Amino acid sequence: QVQLVESGGGLVQAGGSLRLSCAATSRLIMGWFRQAPGKEREFVAAISWSGSSTYYADSVKGRFTISRDNAKNTVYLQMNSLKPEDTAVYYCAADAHRTVLTGDLKAYEYWGQGTQVTVSS
Repeated sequence: QVQLVESGGGLVQAGGSLRLSCAATSRLIMGWFRQAPGKEREFVAAISWSGSSTYYADSVKGRFTISRDNAKNTVYLQMNSLKPEDTAVYYCAADAHRTVLTGDLKAYEYWGQGTQVTVSS
């Protein structure tokens, strides 16, 4: 059983930064997704189990960085230059079966409980 626990959300002004953390019990492909009120959950970023490969949604490319520390079983999402449209609940997720990074949420079997990120204008 894979357990995921996110932390690090909060309220920040536009242009600011936040770092989200996801404590994971297994070394799998990990992804971050987000869901804004009234919208579908969308892909943000993914990282391979080794950390050598990453994949980003166009909307966050150049602003967000996904990384992991396998010694701590933790995946991070560094979010810089935040915009009000980044406001959402952010979820980390684990893909236990694939070896290729994907933004398809159906590929991720395990999900955390989510952490709220609010960006004020």
